[in-house]
Formats: sequence, C-alpha cells, structure tokens
Amino acid sequence: MKKNQLDIGIVTSPFLLKAGVPPVSNLIDILSFFSSDLYLISGSDGIALSNKDHIHICLIEHEQEKNIYSKVMKFLVSNLKISYRLTKLSNVDLWFFFIGERVLSIPMLIAKLLGKNVIFVSSGSLNKFATYNKNILDIIMIYVVDPINYVLSDKITISSDRLISKKNLLKHKNKIFICSEHFVDPDKFKTTVQFNERGTLIGYIGRLDVVKGILNLIEAMPDVVTKTDNIHFLVGGDGPLRGEIKEYFHRYDLNDSAEYIGWISHDNLPKYLNNLKLIVIPSYSETGPQIMFEAMSCGTPVLVTPVGLAPDVIKDSETGFIMENNSPECIARNIIRALKHPDLEKISMNARNLAEKEFTYEAAVERYKGLFENI
Repeated sequence: MKKNQLDIGIVTSPFLLKAGVPPVSNLIDILSFFSSDLYLISGSDGIALSNKDHIHICLIEHEQEKNIYSKVMKFLVSNLKISYRLTKLSNVDLWFFFIGERVLSIPMLIAKLLGKNVIFVSSGSLNKFATYNKNILDIIMIYVVDPINYVLSDKITISSDRLISKKNLLKHKNKIFICSEHFVDPDKFKTTVQFNERGTLIGYIGRLDVVKGILNLIEAMPDVVTKTDNIHFLVGGDGPLRGEIKEYFHRYDLNDSAEYIGWISHDNLPKYLNNLKLIVIPSYSETGPQIMFEAMSCGTPVLVTPVGLAPDVIKDSETGFIMENNSPECIARNIIRALKHPDLEKISMNARNLAEKEFTYEAAVERYKGLFENI
C-alpha cells in the first residue's frame, strides 16, 4: 500500500490521561508510514501530541465524575461530541478506536453508518479485574458493550493470539490481526548507568489506578524492607490514587524507605529507569505494557504479572520475572526472589538485547502491514 492512499483517523476516549500519550504517540508514528494525513480525536492531554508532523488534532473536554449516574451522562455527552466530529471529517477513510475504545460504541456506530472502515484496537482484558473488583460498569463493558464493539468493527487488532480466547473473540477470528503499537526508540531508551553500579532501588512507574495494582505493591513493601538490607522504593506516576499514595506510605511506616515523586515526563523516563535495579508491574490488566519494553531497553529487569504481552515477552529468570498474581504476599516474595537471583545482571543484558531486536519501529510497522493489506 502506497503512502497517501488513505486518510486515517484515531479516536481515543476523552479521558485520555498522561500515561496514555506515549502509546498514542507510537500508534501515530506507525500509521504515518501508511498515510501522511492523520487525524486524532482525543481528550485534553492529547495536546501533548500537537508537535507531531501531519497530525490534525481535535480535543474533547471531559470531566471525571464519581457518581455513576453523572459518569454515564458525561460519557454519553462526550460520545455525541466525538460522533459530531466524525461527521465533519468526511475525508477520513478509516478510524482506529484506541485507548478507552470500549466506551466508544456510539462513535463506532456513526463511523459505520458513514461507510468508514472501523478498526477496534483491543486493549487489556478487564475480566479478572472485574471479577475481583465487582464493578458493575466493568462487568457491563465486558459482557454487553465489548460484544457490540466486536460486531461493529471491520477489523480487530490484538497484541497476542494468546488473548483471543481470553477476550471471547473466537467467533470473530476472521477479522483479527495480531499487531501492537509497542516499540522503543533505542537512541532514547538505552543503558547509561551500568547495572552493577545501581543501588537497590525498586520502582513503579505508571498510572496510579486500582487496576494497575499499585496499592498491592505498597502493601508488599514492608515485608520486603524487613527482609532486605538497604532497599528503597520509588513510585512515579499520576492518577486517581495519587492522594492515597502518601497516606499508604504513612500507614505502613514507609516514609524512610519509599518516595513518591509524582508524574515523570517521557523525556525524563530513561534517567529514572537507569537508576532502578528492578521495576515492578503488578497490574490486573495491561495491553503491553509500554513501560515494560522501555525498562528492558534500559537494561532494567522487569517483574510483572502474567497480563498483556508479558507472558509472550518475559521468560522467567531469563529476560525478566513473572509473578503468579498481584497479591501483596506474592509481590513481596517475588521481589526478594528477583533481587537474590545469581544471574540478575545477565537477565538485564538479555532483556536489553531482546528489546533492541524485537521491539523496534521497523518491526512494529511490519506487524501492521498485514492489517493494511487486508483493508
């Protein structure tokens, strides 16, 4: 497919947060290979992407609500605003629905009625988290909204064929393509601090949300501190649990051994990753996660739950560490296991080599070529 044949649009949910900007940036970079005219409809944090070439951005303001009724009404209003914008961009040939895609059924329907190709970029599975959290909205998303989205889609992209059955996608197998937006810039994410020169600093960097398991990690910290000498924890990120992090540090007497530094910009991320001995990703649900690839590229071993692409990428004790679940007990046990591993420096090197070989921009574009050849 030649460049310029298609005008391509990307729609994200209007509550795109800072943590969602790098994956959207990656997708824009990949799609720019196939088209020089790209359009983005996104939330206010999407303004960070305005410096990219050939991207036309439309921002939709959306305020978060705690009350379920107010939340539903806000979602409906935002969906109608996005749908209106879609009707104005009649030149766009196909729309990618990405990040928060499961709440965008109305714009997807409008795109279909306008005769556009609809690509549903399926993100992390909420099944396990919804069962644990018993959140009625998540359960509705999984069992009512997701099946509607699958039917509306012309194509569905998913990061691993292992996830097809987990996401109840077997009946839609003929429209599924295995590709993801995950790649790393090796000139930016590289080793600048040798592994043997790093202190025992354990990190969490990401969105501060229940689904990311951050509170489970904090509950695990006292046990690790008690059993490990000279260990410190660093938490970086932003999100709805921001106000609870320091409260948890105080509750578990962690003020001397843990630090919350707030949001870390993507430009500063390599510096922090190069100071870590281990990064912990205790999520209930993930698509990648992107931070896993960035840490690996910096030679920082990853300890992660078996979600998203982690089981496809991480070979336990070879390219990182997989923990069985994200209970505080399991997290603590596995942090100690990882730190005591006799070949931790070799694992660091293996992780970096894998990221540099398999998760490049060129490899990501190749994965997407199969999708575009079938549009």
